[in-house]
Amino acid sequence: MKIKMSFLGAMLFCGASLQAQTDNGIMRMDEFAYPVKRQHVSIPNVGGFQVLKCDFHMHTVFTDGHVWPNVRVQEAWKEGLDVISYTEHMEYNPHHEDVKVDHNRSHDLAVNLAKENNIGLIKATEITRQTPPGHFNALFIKDANKLVADNDSKLDQEAIDKAIEQDAFIFWNHPGWQVDKIPGSYEWIDFVEKMYQEKKLHGIEVVNGLGFHKKALDWGLDRDLTIIGNTDIHNLIAHSYNIGQEGVHRTMTLVMAKDKSAASIRQALDAGRTVAWSSKYLFGKEEHVRNLVDACIEVGSAYHEKKNAKTNRVTKYYEVKNNSDLYFELILKEGNGTKRIVLYPESTQILTAQDGQAKLSYEIVSTYIRSDKHLQFDIKLK
Repeated sequence: MKIKMSFLGAMLFCGASLQAQTDNGIMRMDEFAYPVKRQHVSIPNVGGFQVLKCDFHMHTVFTDGHVWPNVRVQEAWKEGLDVISYTEHMEYNPHHEDVKVDHNRSHDLAVNLAKENNIGLIKATEITRQTPPGHFNALFIKDANKLVADNDSKLDQEAIDKAIEQDAFIFWNHPGWQVDKIPGSYEWIDFVEKMYQEKKLHGIEVVNGLGFHKKALDWGLDRDLTIIGNTDIHNLIAHSYNIGQEGVHRTMTLVMAKDKSAASIRQALDAGRTVAWSSKYLFGKEEHVRNLVDACIEVGSAYHEKKNAKTNRVTKYYEVKNNSDLYFELILKEGNGTKRIVLYPESTQILTAQDGQAKLSYEIVSTYIRSDKHLQFDIKLK
């Protein structure tokens, strides 16, 4: 016992001596620092494709943003994104007296950090014309400094053509952003129609930040444009989104692609395999929203049944699982069963249904496949 106590005393003495030797008068409180961790956003593969989380519309101090480019990479890593783009304004540089104007610079500064954090970085820019016609993002460009930087309306067509010469994927940004200030600006105008007819318009941003541009979704669906959703972030993400609240995510585009390479993402965008996602809501073409929902929601066979002694009716019980971090709210439209089901991320709910039915038909009201239409989802009863 004495030996053990002596050993313990020696250890305590050594520990105290070591602490004394290393104590430089500063007590570190690192436990209060933001933990270094990446949020895992779980979404199953869809039709053999990965579902990539992407933000194709962001700004830094190299135009009218408020952060250095590396901050955007750090945010994307923490929040579980896979691919991002810096889309600095070509024609608008309010920080030019403090930051040298180089339209490629924000991208170039972030390339190495993006690689180190396994974040795809697609070279892009924002073609900022007067409204109308408005703003357009050009992805997969080669050299932004060779694009048009003059905002004169006479150069609108040249600004688009210069991006097309670099084989850019072009989408129309936030079509309704000036609806309260510029009458007639939130319309499918002749300039945009000409772009569309000449195959120079490939997508449309239907969700910009916290705003759903309803007419834009319908335009995109009617013309088979790729559906896009982005943050258009200028400040910190945490300044604009309450990301500390459960279920809140920044706006993004879910891209169904073979892998994270630029070539695969370009192929997916060209094919229109996208769904816009903003926290609880999904927006897109019915085909792609349905495929995404089918991959996430799983309904099991009946595991229990109960007979009503008065009516002799049999009620069956089922489990409905959400195998993703998406949110689905289902409202019953046809059949006799649970009226409302909320599938929180990575959760299971109990569904009850009267026996003798082949299916129940729900609307998933957290999805938009038109500005006024939700996805219909049938639950087959087994």
